[in-house]
Amino acid sequence: MSTTARVLIGVGQEHRGDDAVGLLVAREVAAAGAAGQAGLSVIEHDGDGMDLMLVWEGAEQVVVVDAVVSGERAPGRFERFEAHATPLPTKPFAAHSSHAFGVAEAIELARAMDRLPGSLVVYGVEAACFDTGSRPGPAVREAVATVARQVLRELRLEEAPDA
Repeated sequence: MSTTARVLIGVGQEHRGDDAVGLLVAREVAAAGAAGQAGLSVIEHDGDGMDLMLVWEGAEQVVVVDAVVSGERAPGRFERFEAHATPLPTKPFAAHSSHAFGVAEAIELARAMDRLPGSLVVYGVEAACFDTGSRPGPAVREAVATVARQVLRELRLEEAPDA
């Protein structure tokens, strides 16, 4: 259960290739010194949707980063979803999950139970390889810093660059 105003949840499996992207983004944000700043909790999560609601319970603002397979983008490309406002597309978030009940299903159950945080943004990073024992591919590794900066802006912990 969260006792902070903001929560970043990096979802993934360490040794399943590109699936580790959420964990890597969470680590990058924590390494930037953001954990604890402005009430931010940075959490690494294995993607089991059954306890995801417990992780964000009590938080005002939640950002989730997970690997997706849309088949529409190149690996490393990412998309931002305002999950508090509209349902996530389930196919991209379910294609690689080792859990029958993943991120998209957890969010929809929380919506049905009126247990969504006020702000729930999900970043889906396009992935290609989920082989057990493999490391994230180069395109996904390169995306980590970009997504981490975007998350820091989302959480208002880093100023956006001047336009």
